[in-house]
Amino acid sequence: MLKDITIGQFFPGNSIIHRLDSRFKILLDIAYVVMLFIAGNYCSLLTAGVFMLIVYMLSGISFKLIFKSLKPLLPIIIFTCILNLFFIHGEGEPLVQLGFITIYMEGITTSVFMTVRIVFLIVGMSLLTYTTSPIALTDAIERLLSPLKKLHFPVHELAMMMTIALRFIPTLIEETDKIMKAQMARGADFENGNILRRAKNMVPLLVPLFVSAFRRADDL
Repeated sequence: MLKDITIGQFFPGNSIIHRLDSRFKILLDIAYVVMLFIAGNYCSLLTAGVFMLIVYMLSGISFKLIFKSLKPLLPIIIFTCILNLFFIHGEGEPLVQLGFITIYMEGITTSVFMTVRIVFLIVGMSLLTYTTSPIALTDAIERLLSPLKKLHFPVHELAMMMTIALRFIPTLIEETDKIMKAQMARGADFENGNILRRAKNMVPLLVPLFVSAFRRADDL
């Protein structure tokens, strides 16, 4: 699972998307997010999806990365889908009614719509880091926020902080994988047992991970 997390990673390339100005890519990504949230029907939502599909094809990024970027967030996507399915009520008779569980057609429609929106959002935001180096991303954020310097806003520090936080994700994932393997070699079990037992088994993993994260932050 840890190897499937691609958030914050950069994949070098020479495609037209890689060569685009980083500021333009950030603004394009913001416009894409706005497009997703103002989409009120499946036609506009699918239009945004087709647009991102074309951009992925131009970037040369493997479509396997799309599934990798979604896999770690699958529980959140499923949870959102279930919430909309069971808690969105509509007019008329419910399609399914089992005790306190009622499912309306509006709930199904909203659930599917929100799930597709979240999937498109994750895929679109991931492409920015896939095709933009950390230095270029930091420089672009700082240039876009440069007008705030007149208000004595710490633009450089903010841009650097945002980029470091994003790029620390792969480092922490690698550190987590190493700690998990070390704990499993000592007999730790992170997969079997009930929820309470598995949560208890996570303590030997979380403690050294937090210590390592604070040490890295202090060194930085």
